[in-house]
Amino acid sequence: MDYTRAVSYMQSLKRFGIKLGNERFEALLERLGNPHHRLRVIHVAGTNGKGSTCTFIATVLQAAGYKVGLYLSPYVFNLRERIQVNGYMIPEADFARLVTWIKPHIEELAQTPLGQVTEFELKTAVGFACFAEQRVDFAVVEVGLGGRLDATNVVRPLVSVITSIGWDHMDRLGDTLGKIAAEKAGIIKPYAPVVTGVTDPEPLEVIREHAQRAGVPLTEVKPERMVIPPPVRTVHWQDEGVYRLRQRVSVRTTDNVYRHLSLRLLGKHQCANAAVAIAALEALQHAHRVEIPEGAIRIGLEHATLPGRMQVVRRAPTLLLDGAHNVDAAQCLAHAITDSFRYRRLILVLGMTRGHEPQGVVDALAPLASHIFFTQPQERARPAAELPAAATVSLPPYEIVPSVPEAVERAMSMAHADDLVCVTGSFYVVGEVPVERWQNRQYVSPEEGMKDATSGESAEHGVSRAT
Repeated sequence: MDYTRAVSYMQSLKRFGIKLGNERFEALLERLGNPHHRLRVIHVAGTNGKGSTCTFIATVLQAAGYKVGLYLSPYVFNLRERIQVNGYMIPEADFARLVTWIKPHIEELAQTPLGQVTEFELKTAVGFACFAEQRVDFAVVEVGLGGRLDATNVVRPLVSVITSIGWDHMDRLGDTLGKIAAEKAGIIKPYAPVVTGVTDPEPLEVIREHAQRAGVPLTEVKPERMVIPPPVRTVHWQDEGVYRLRQRVSVRTTDNVYRHLSLRLLGKHQCANAAVAIAALEALQHAHRVEIPEGAIRIGLEHATLPGRMQVVRRAPTLLLDGAHNVDAAQCLAHAITDSFRYRRLILVLGMTRGHEPQGVVDALAPLASHIFFTQPQERARPAAELPAAATVSLPPYEIVPSVPEAVERAMSMAHADDLVCVTGSFYVVGEVPVERWQNRQYVSPEEGMKDATSGESAEHGVSRAT
């Protein structure tokens, strides 16, 4: 099948929903020759910050000279964002070939008691197969949902990372931070050191217990003043503000001090993600004797970009895209807007999906806005009219505009040159923004750092044929 048909087939599996548990997925991978067993994996879970931390780790390893596979969840603008090798998205032809190869195995499994493979399982299988074929030196793999029962948890990681614990997916993960942490900590393995950016006492204690039970060292990453060297297996970071649309941070580990690091990814929360990435890279160095020069850490962190994370599309007026979809992410976005931008008015375009509670998101962002356009994505939409009703704070003037492109059009038409238009609430919403329509010439494409392997250098980065 060609690429369009491969995508259609994959999306047809959505009707089978999300099925946590890995017996079926392991059976599929065994039919494919267990490609995940040939990968050296850094496995990353958490409520927020997973994608950014994965990207930081991958770009640093690439800057150090390694061939790196990166598996992200979810994508924003292009399905192939999920599977990358050295920053290049998997070519359409290779994606189609791998789906074609895997499809008969899916159909055979569907006739067994194990049942139907899901869309996420197929995506993950394509990613593992791609990375194995490419013989990447490392694969940085982001968890989809939770951790313990997520499809990605079949890997045998070199390092396990838990970025943060917050309130999200409580229907599946639990109604306390401790229960959610237990699900995320399910990625901890007896042979892989653990790194976490969690600081809240309840979930942190759960992660400590899981690491102790597994008999592996745990490195804790904290926002602290770096006055004295931190204790063993503790990493401190200190926010240094924003300069010329670059976030600045210093990080102190037991071994090193990384002063005045520069990040393209904006927001104080990205300081934490960068520090977690550094801690994971140092754990990789210590446990597996991987050489990662400090220069590679500086270059990799500075050049890391990711669509839909504090993504500036244009200036005058400024158009900002961020997929903040839960209360913690919305609070981080609110702080980042205040700290990183100068503007006269904030015009908010806000839409959400089902499964995420709107109150905290609306309450965190609405007080900053002069006007709000409530909207909704085409997929998994929470009706736009439900969002203002969820607020417990006073709302500015607002309008209900169900179409995301129309809502952005209305917001940009209202905005003056010194205003800020922020589109947020869901990666599904951000993904429907017609970026080409609004992009300034001086700003790069929304897939900066996420290059298309079908153009220019596809021969170097394409995937060899499956056997």
